Amino acid sequence: MSEEVDDEVDELGARLKAYEGRAAAVAGVGKDPVNAPMIRHWCEAMGDTSEAYRGPGAIAPPTMLQVWTMGGLSGHEGRTDAYDELLGLLDESGCTSVVATDCEQDYPRPLRPGDEVTFDAVIESVSDRKTTKLGTGYFVTTRMDVRVDGELAGTHRFRILKYAPARRKPQAKRPRRPRPVVNRDNAGFWEGVAEHRLLIQRCTGCGTLRHPWLPGCNACGCLDWDTVEASGEGTVYSYVVMHHPPFPAFEPPYAVGLIELAEGVRMVSNVVGVPYDKVRIGLPVRVEFRGYEDEEGALVLPVFRVVEGEG
Repeated sequence: MSEEVDDEVDELGARLKAYEGRAAAVAGVGKDPVNAPMIRHWCEAMGDTSEAYRGPGAIAPPTMLQVWTMGGLSGHEGRTDAYDELLGLLDESGCTSVVATDCEQDYPRPLRPGDEVTFDAVIESVSDRKTTKLGTGYFVTTRMDVRVDGELAGTHRFRILKYAPARRKPQAKRPRRPRPVVNRDNAGFWEGVAEHRLLIQRCTGCGTLRHPWLPGCNACGCLDWDTVEASGEGTVYSYVVMHHPPFPAFEPPYAVGLIELAEGVRMVSNVVGVPYDKVRIGLPVRVEFRGYEDEEGALVLPVFRVVEGEG
């Protein structure tokens, strides 16, 4: 992903390294205890129907770990100045842009409704200076330890790249449209799209339909499945309008919708056929297969056109 810059002395890097091990938050306290309403909202948003997260004896989904430590607009009282100072040094050096690169979480014990969480955060590491396609800068990793009654319940590592944007070279020709990532789990879906067919996985164990394609059923765990061909009809369940940042081969603004198909599953694609500012939740749409051609060859993608007369 990145490579180190040459061997010149990096005075800024030495100053940044001095922040390693310094606290970013001390004795922070979650603003709310772990609670069933938030667990329910999370599960509804994620489509997670596991019985482990409901009823007596329920636990919180492990991936909610960060939810219980968020400070909201007012922040946390336990926050220190070290992290802000570190980012300030990077800003002064010209590393004014930031992108989150990854996070890692460990779950030593489950969280349950009623648990009161406390946490401490530390600036765990600052990388050497790196050059990426985005620009030159530094990877900064923070680690948050989440506890309940002094017992470690989870560890959250969050890594960002703080960088000076690289100068963009003018492009001589229209950039190619990005290709979807095709692997052994979803190849059948894209083969269907190439034939102008919208295929949905169906578990042969419990009959549950699912999208995106997965190697196993998230309802019963069965690994066997077949497919059904969708009618292509659906409605706009939710949507966003992309204004910024601009991506090569796309001309903002444009609407990206979460489409609920008539069969009950949802998928993400562009909403076309009406101006972006006319897209609304509940609009009826129908799949349309669009073909693109560039130096890499032909590409077919499904988009959803608003039903005539509804825009």
